[in-house]
Amino acid sequence: MAKVAIITGGLSGMGLASAKRLIADGVTVCIGARRGDDADAVAALHAKLGVVVFVAKLDVRDSDSVAGFVSAVVAAHGTVDILLNTAGVYEESAVIDHPDDMWDAHIDTNLTGTFKMIRAVMPIMKAKGWGRIINLASTAAHEGLENNVAYCTSKAGLLGLGRCVSLEGAAHGITCVSISPTWVETEMLKSFVDQETTETGLPRAKIQAKYEASNPQNALVQPSEIADLVAFLASDAGRAITMEDIKVNAATNW
Repeated sequence: MAKVAIITGGLSGMGLASAKRLIADGVTVCIGARRGDDADAVAALHAKLGVVVFVAKLDVRDSDSVAGFVSAVVAAHGTVDILLNTAGVYEESAVIDHPDDMWDAHIDTNLTGTFKMIRAVMPIMKAKGWGRIINLASTAAHEGLENNVAYCTSKAGLLGLGRCVSLEGAAHGITCVSISPTWVETEMLKSFVDQETTETGLPRAKIQAKYEASNPQNALVQPSEIADLVAFLASDAGRAITMEDIKVNAATNW
């Protein structure tokens, strides 16, 4: 029987790339996102995937939304085997005069939202004696950066969360691993390049080259590369890899 995966924030970026890869591996994919009830967004997703998958509105910050979404997945497909947490936010601000709402958005979405999803699916995985939980962290979980206090803090918290989940899940066949990429060429990064191009008036290719040069490999990590790693960790072959954070950093710290 096909494994069933939940991907949060799977409408774009690494979540979307992972959905494509898992579907290719025969996994039944269910996607939850804040725009999961937007007909246009869902239609665009299905066009990108080439297949119709379960998609529904999900706000990982809200316990009722999480419980309702997981219950809907179980009602549709009978179980949850894999949880990939990619839903997240990113904004910049200095510590001094840092807005409360920006801090809350990062902690509530990136960290607490991940916890709430894990809390909802672990009993299902425990009952069947098999589960794979993968959290999208960041090199920011390991390094500090000016004007990134909320993001760095939220991602660092995922490492502690993952260690605890790994210990509680180990005897029940449940693994928990985080992936910490450096810059990945997602829609979000492309928007940063576009914004900087507009602000500076420099050629877009020059701004793009700056991001590419941010690591010694001089090439941005691709979403498909993260998806390949997700597919391995979600498989039977990933059984012994748990309580681990895997950096996909192209030899850079950030």
